Amino acid sequence: AEVRKQVSRERSGSPHSGRRSSLGVPLTEVIEPLDFEDVLLSRPPDAEPGPLRDLVEFPADDLELLLQPRECRTTEPGIPEDGKLDAQVRAAVEMYTEDWVIVHRRYQHLSVAYSPVTTETQRERQKGLPRQVFEQDVSGEEKSGPEDSDDSQRCSGSPDDTPRSSGASGIFDLRNLAADSLLPALLERAAPEDVDRRNEALRRQHRPQALLTLYPAPDEDEAMERCSRPEPPREHFGQRILVKCLSLKFEIEIEPIFGILALYDVREKKKISENFYFDLNSDSMKGLLRAHGTHPAISTLARSAIFSVTYPSPDIFLVIKLEKVLQQGDISECCEPYMVMKEADTAKNKEKLEKLRLAAEQFCTRLGRYRMPFAWTAVHLANIVSSAGQPDRDSDSEGERRPTWTDRRRRGPQDRASSGDDACSFSGFRPATLTVTNFFKQEAERLSDEDLFKFLADMRRPSSLLRRLRPVTAQLKIDISPAPENPHFCLSPELLHVKPYPDPRARPTKEILEFPAREVYAPHTSYRYGRRHFSSRQGSVRNLAVRLQYMAGEDPSQVIFGKSSCGEWARGDTPVGFTVERPIPEPCWTLRRPRCRSAREHLVLRPCTTALSRPLRPPSPQWIPLLQHGRLRTGPFCLPVSVDQPPPSYSVLTPDVALPGMRWVDGHKGVFSVELTAVSSVHPQDLHLDKFFTLVHVLEEGTFPFRLKDTVLSEGTVEQELRASLASLRLASPEPLVAFSHHVLDKLVRLVVRPPIIGGQIVNLGRGAFEAMAHVVSLVHRSLETAQDTRGHCPQLAAYVHYAFRLPGTEPGLPGGAPPVTVQAATLARGSGRPASLYLARSKSISSSNPDLAVAPGSVDDEVSRILASKLLHEELALQWVVSSSAVREAVLQHAWFFFQLMVKSMALHLLLGQRLDTPRKLRFPGRFLDDIAALVGSVGLEVTTRVHKDVELAERLNASLAFFLSDLLSLADRGFVFSLVRAHYKQVATRLQSSPNPAALLTLRMEFTRILCSHEHYVTLNLPCCPLSPPASPSPSVSSTTSQSSTFSSQAPDPKVTSMFELSGPFRQQHFLAGLLLTELALALDPEAEGASVLHKKAISAVHSLLCSHDTDSRYAEAAVKARVAELYLPLLSIARDTLPRLHDFAEGPGQRSRLASMLDSDIDGEGDFGATINPSVAMAIAGGPLAPGSRASISQGPPTTSRSGCPLSAEASRTLLACVLWVLRSAEPALLQRWAADLALPQLGRLLDLLYLCLAAFEYKGKKAFERINSLTFKKSLDMKARLEEAILGTIGARQDMVRRSRERSPFGPQENVRWRKSVTHWRQTSDRVDKTKDEVEHEALVEGNLATEASLVVLDTLEIIVQTVMLSEARESVLGAVLKVVLYSLGTAQSALFLQHGLATQRALVSKFPELLFEEDTELCADLCLRLLRHCGSRVGAIRTHASASLYLLMRQNFEIGHNFARVKMQVTMSLSSLVGTAQNFSEEHLRRSLKTILTYAEEDVGLRDSTFAEQVQDLMFNLHMILTDTVKMKEHQEDPEMLIDLMYRIARGYQGSPDLRLTWLQNMAGKHAELGNHAEAAQCMVHAAALVAEYLALLEDRRHLPVGCVSFQNISSNVLEESAISDDILSPDEEGFCSGKHFTELGLVGLLEQAAAYFTMGGLYEAVNEVYKNLIPILEAHRDYKKLAAVHGKLQEAFTKIMHQVGPGPPRMFGTYFRVGFYGARFGDLDEQEFVYKEPSITKLAEISHRLEEFYTERFGDDVVEIIKDSNPVDKSKLDPQKAYIQITYVEPYFDTYELKDRVTYFDRNYGLRTFLFCTPFTPDGRAHGELHEQHKRKTLLSTDHAFPYIKTRIRVCHREETVLTPVEVAIEDMQKKTRELAFATEQDPPDAKMLQMVLQGSVGPTVNQGPLEVAQVFLAEIPEDPKLFRHHNKLRLCFKDFCKRCEDALRKNKALIGQDQREYHRELERNHCRLREALQPLLAQRLPPLLAPAPASLRNSLNRASFRKADL
Repeated sequence: AEVRKQVSRERSGSPHSGRRSSLGVPLTEVIEPLDFEDVLLSRPPDAEPGPLRDLVEFPADDLELLLQPRECRTTEPGIPEDGKLDAQVRAAVEMYTEDWVIVHRRYQHLSVAYSPVTTETQRERQKGLPRQVFEQDVSGEEKSGPEDSDDSQRCSGSPDDTPRSSGASGIFDLRNLAADSLLPALLERAAPEDVDRRNEALRRQHRPQALLTLYPAPDEDEAMERCSRPEPPREHFGQRILVKCLSLKFEIEIEPIFGILALYDVREKKKISENFYFDLNSDSMKGLLRAHGTHPAISTLARSAIFSVTYPSPDIFLVIKLEKVLQQGDISECCEPYMVMKEADTAKNKEKLEKLRLAAEQFCTRLGRYRMPFAWTAVHLANIVSSAGQPDRDSDSEGERRPTWTDRRRRGPQDRASSGDDACSFSGFRPATLTVTNFFKQEAERLSDEDLFKFLADMRRPSSLLRRLRPVTAQLKIDISPAPENPHFCLSPELLHVKPYPDPRARPTKEILEFPAREVYAPHTSYRYGRRHFSSRQGSVRNLAVRLQYMAGEDPSQVIFGKSSCGEWARGDTPVGFTVERPIPEPCWTLRRPRCRSAREHLVLRPCTTALSRPLRPPSPQWIPLLQHGRLRTGPFCLPVSVDQPPPSYSVLTPDVALPGMRWVDGHKGVFSVELTAVSSVHPQDLHLDKFFTLVHVLEEGTFPFRLKDTVLSEGTVEQELRASLASLRLASPEPLVAFSHHVLDKLVRLVVRPPIIGGQIVNLGRGAFEAMAHVVSLVHRSLETAQDTRGHCPQLAAYVHYAFRLPGTEPGLPGGAPPVTVQAATLARGSGRPASLYLARSKSISSSNPDLAVAPGSVDDEVSRILASKLLHEELALQWVVSSSAVREAVLQHAWFFFQLMVKSMALHLLLGQRLDTPRKLRFPGRFLDDIAALVGSVGLEVTTRVHKDVELAERLNASLAFFLSDLLSLADRGFVFSLVRAHYKQVATRLQSSPNPAALLTLRMEFTRILCSHEHYVTLNLPCCPLSPPASPSPSVSSTTSQSSTFSSQAPDPKVTSMFELSGPFRQQHFLAGLLLTELALALDPEAEGASVLHKKAISAVHSLLCSHDTDSRYAEAAVKARVAELYLPLLSIARDTLPRLHDFAEGPGQRSRLASMLDSDIDGEGDFGATINPSVAMAIAGGPLAPGSRASISQGPPTTSRSGCPLSAEASRTLLACVLWVLRSAEPALLQRWAADLALPQLGRLLDLLYLCLAAFEYKGKKAFERINSLTFKKSLDMKARLEEAILGTIGARQDMVRRSRERSPFGPQENVRWRKSVTHWRQTSDRVDKTKDEVEHEALVEGNLATEASLVVLDTLEIIVQTVMLSEARESVLGAVLKVVLYSLGTAQSALFLQHGLATQRALVSKFPELLFEEDTELCADLCLRLLRHCGSRVGAIRTHASASLYLLMRQNFEIGHNFARVKMQVTMSLSSLVGTAQNFSEEHLRRSLKTILTYAEEDVGLRDSTFAEQVQDLMFNLHMILTDTVKMKEHQEDPEMLIDLMYRIARGYQGSPDLRLTWLQNMAGKHAELGNHAEAAQCMVHAAALVAEYLALLEDRRHLPVGCVSFQNISSNVLEESAISDDILSPDEEGFCSGKHFTELGLVGLLEQAAAYFTMGGLYEAVNEVYKNLIPILEAHRDYKKLAAVHGKLQEAFTKIMHQVGPGPPRMFGTYFRVGFYGARFGDLDEQEFVYKEPSITKLAEISHRLEEFYTERFGDDVVEIIKDSNPVDKSKLDPQKAYIQITYVEPYFDTYELKDRVTYFDRNYGLRTFLFCTPFTPDGRAHGELHEQHKRKTLLSTDHAFPYIKTRIRVCHREETVLTPVEVAIEDMQKKTRELAFATEQDPPDAKMLQMVLQGSVGPTVNQGPLEVAQVFLAEIPEDPKLFRHHNKLRLCFKDFCKRCEDALRKNKALIGQDQREYHRELERNHCRLREALQPLLAQRLPPLLAPAPASLRNSLNRASFRKADL
């Protein structure tokens, strides 16, 4: 819904889209591009000079053909020698040996698609960057040295009594300082042009090569164009494990033992590797077999093996089996000696051992060929991997970094198994050496694999049955480790030497063939003809052995691989069990089948019975024919066993055939189980594939008739079979189909290109082959779904197209030696979709220009054959695609990329092999083919637009495939034609947009389409950069030119050529077609009416950014002239960004900032612009290092703001990237061109351009190293979020597309970009990496790059400002523009900048001031004040170069002011104010460096010969010394930086010292407000602003009398009584009209309004809502006088809020907390002038005594040292004589506000009793003997009243005590107070509403309870038992008696109330209370009934107020 406005705009053409249009074509329509080829023909490349020539046309060597030799792993090829090979073998050999054919685009690596700018490449290019010096980094690294002064000098002194430094000492100090170096040519009077030229030359030096190298790399999530060349097809391997067998040792050594290793998967119950045979016997043992052995082949001596595991699992075991020579006896008997005899008992068992050795020797001699099972064990591999642990990885390893685009592959088949819960990996564990000691004897009855799997499953259990068996003790040592990448001395499973193999005599390592647990989907890439694995099960006979032989006809062949320590080829004899009732099952042989196939090749199995005493009986063979109907026979067989020998030529039949005259065991039933497994890359072992290959080979060889299974095929029936075979390819099994995918695709391509000729007729199989190809591709894709890349491509298919595909019948060579084209021509009739006559006519029309056709055809037959000979694969693919049926089309669309790439490579081969690259592009391909391409692009485009709402992922894939196809066509075909296809596609999308329910999805696809098109490596050339733009042909000028027809700076009309270059004009979009498309997409995405299109913002900006990055890194565009021409393609970006300015993220952080300069220049057109009104009048904010105008306040007299359409705001990241692109264009474009453009701009447009530059400075401001460290912690949450997203993607719960869209919408980890201060240092960077734990070096590097980026960005802005200044030099409106330019310059000087930039920036500032002094000295003082502030700050820099230039600028400023009016009062005043601001608020201010700058300025004044006769030098000297004295105050402020009270006191004293200088006092009041706000003292900050407002009101009243203004300070008395001190200066002391005084922006009505608003805001934050009302009483009349109803509405709204909050606070709820007060006394000489001083401290609410005590003690301990500070615990008067003079004592007492009775009448509310406080009270109990507490009759109390100089809250938080009064209460007076207190408590508990029974009972219990210590009864008995003798005490006696009477009455009231409240359960308790009360009353009755003598006459009454305490008696105690 949010994008619908954009759609409606696209339909109707909004003003925005129409504004940037010409030739009547709005932005929403694609203009018809120029005919590319015609333009190039009309403009030869030689027309361009030098390096620009390469931009005109593609290079001649753009396309080339590479023949890459196929990688062979082995040193020998392993293919059959030349001989008689059948067709299938011959085809396989040819395919596996031919070179890869690669069409190489020589410059494609320069494309952004193939050489993307990533974080890693950026980091590489960033090496060697110079380190920029920044003030904030220097100040952060400098640690303050030891203080010069000792402890006594560092003590806190009283600020009020410290005199300022005398002038004499200041002069002496300043004169003795060393000055900084002087700028040599500063005092020379040079021409402005020479200065500008020199400055520009200096700016050009040492600039970085590329701007965007310094900016973070483009977001990889948006990089739809990224591609990578597929990896060449390689042989598949799983995770590889190297197992080395080191030694095998038994307790006794009597015979040779042989070992076998194999892997078994228990879960799958499958053996997953072939056997590895090893022999670790000693030479003596091997000698026993000498009679049977030949010389062993080196391949059989291997003792290490490499196993491959495709599907790692925790259920895999390495099984080790041991065999021995066959001997007489049961297996258990044979094992017995090994289990019983020990090596230690050798001497004891000598005879037995000798006997065993002799027996073994006999068996070895006679039966050495035969083996028997002996023992076995297994190693659980998962235990090895987990116990070995993962190897330690360096924390900075690449594995932890964010993967690059090419690394992001989906997991291959070998990784799929690890996605479950039992994830297991065999690739990264530490090597382990195992010693296997326990073997299990092989049980005779449990020899099968099924038994083995049961044992292995049992081994995993804790209580394994195997552990209870007695083991065969042996020691087998093996090493298990991950296999190295390229191991030496390795043999392949076929015993071929794997590279590297340095020495053929070395002991080899064998690669063991894997039998994967599940299907493996990987194409065959190497020749592996016939590797058979044979296993058998026999019937039930004793001593049965089976001998295996391979027979070709009647001749046996040596093809069985040897085992260990034997010849390379061996006899296949099975192991034998002598007394085993059932035979040894599962023997396994591996044999290699010869290459020449024969119908009679078969395997012979000869069962035979072994006899220990006589020779073996001749066996009768059983056989298995290996080929049947041309197919390999594999799988399980159950053979019958014959008794007789078979007849000759038996091998052509199967054993199932009952041969006559032969006897069979068990009636010819199957009794012999055999299984055959083939590993072959020649035989597919799939019925459908076998049939397809067989038919194709038959057709190729033409051998008819041919037998296929049971049918005989003739020429008449073969076509039908072939079509059926094509159709049935979709039924093939996935695994063999993928394995033979290259074969199948090659054959299908051949059928398309070269249809077979059967019986002299050409058979058209195009459609069938195309459909089969579609289904094969779909099946392969589906099988390899988990291995797809990020674009959904199957890497195996992509590798096929890139490497393996070639045009059939051609022998590719380099173009020089290419064969004739006719050899390559495809021969295929067109499908039935079009009549043949059409094709005949077409061929006639193109024959004259087609180099294939030598002459026009003479007859129809000749013509047909010629047509057939001229057709090519790409033409047929296009045709068949266009005319395909819906089912096939759907399959093709799913994987359109494959067919597009196939077509592109076919076209490229056609051009390269046919040497057509020199042919004009318009003649390269026939028109019919281009028509088919146009139809195809149209249909695919239609599918994209219609499917986007049904199947988004398919639409995205199709969209990308189409874009890549068109991009590839740009390198091959007519580029004008391709552009027309692009335009047609855009029209399709635009049409669909009008009715689309979700336009955003379509717009996103179009954006991605454009981005892919623009990623072409010759993108710049495709935009015709060297042809000059022609102005619009139609007389109607563009709107942009009409708006600037009254050009500001040029007298003549704007140049239409220049204007059209900077706008998205018709000529621009027509000539620079692709750039126009891209920038149009950007403009439409940024349209203010395209609301909510934040995703489109990001995509469009990212596309431009990515392209500009690629231009920066492209060596072709390195020269400045070339890059300037490239930049011309992006000039409209400046206009787009300028118009988008209101919606860019406001990096300057203030509303209205983005249009401050534009609105000023706009209003200046009418002649009255108040630019100062748009600046926030807060100097403190600017001082604190903020922007020039941190916030905008509308002027009271200002009209309504300029209306601009507001759309969806851009995020901070998108805005920053767009600004970086703008800077790139400004940096790269030709300066003269920019100057011509700026001259044509209207004033408001120029203002917006300046605003854009201002925003660039804010966006790229350097934040310092600390900011990067802070970002690291803030990205932690994001990294966790990314982890969750990754898991979600792996589990498949969200599509990749939706995930990317969601990520782009939620890019910021902090949610929507709001203007929140704490995010300031976060949102402006995009992290280059998601890792949180960045090392120090990485943080340093980021800071280095960011520093260089900030410097370069600022320098680009400076260059542009210089261009603008030169443009407007002679214009009438130059003052307005130059003022705005100076604002930008000042802002750049106010932000954190490097020393390098500041040197150039200050040079530009000096040049501006010298050329246009009226900017500063004739207009508003704001510019002068801001400039002085910035210069002074830089004068105090720690960097010498910055100080040098700042001092020079400040000196020239003063000289310039003096030369205008013979005094520089204005600069003098502004400099003094600026210094006061700086020393008050700057954190890292260095007065030491500022003094050096002051000395430098003095030196300039002394050396300036031109002004030596004037008073200038003397005035400069006076000013410098005055500034120096101000600096001395800052020394103390720095000392007390950690003591907030002392710091505020010092600032207070400085402010008071400026009573005669209102501007400076106001500055210091604002400094104090800022410091208070920083400390959280909002009430005090508000008081500072009230004082400031009172000061301004006082001077406004002096200037003129206006009824709506406050009458000076008196008007503010209701807010605070302290404010009257601001009226101390009268007009006879200071004249307000004096130059430079009261001229600041605050001494205006607007300034007064601003101060009052800030005061109200601070009061609100402090919770003092009543004071807000008083502030607004002064503000409202001013607003009413100005009729500012908007502000009045806001003010009354705030008043309502304040009063509402007061109402909520009044009532039963908790009261507001205004503050807690403490008296703090300092005692000791270490405190200096603070000694014996008392202060009242105001602390935050609910501050405990312990808290302030701890704070002060800790602070002063840090200052004075340990064991120096002591806290006095009591509140008694301090006797200083008893204190240690070496220590510092602090006495802290909690005090409460005190009010006289009459004051309480006025102080009704809680606020009243906490505001305007001057008097405080604290009480101290004591007894005459010094104790604090004693008996009632001796308990005294001291009341102390403290009066302060000012009322709280004040402009500081501690106020000195000015008056102290003490009153001592006698014991009876203390008793009276206590009884009055108890009575009040009773009254309160009784009258409480609602009543609280618990509270009431507690008070009653304390009052009438009998066990209360020193309770009421005891008080009465002590003081009322006797009448006092002293008549003076009668009054107290009587008063106490009355108190008791009142107390008794209150007790009765409370009891009555309690009785009404309690329930039945408390009746007894109440009666007890009543009884206690009765007892108390009875005891008190006699005491209260006594009569006193007549009292003395009363003393005259007098008022007792809190300031006069004479009514209290002084007690002499």
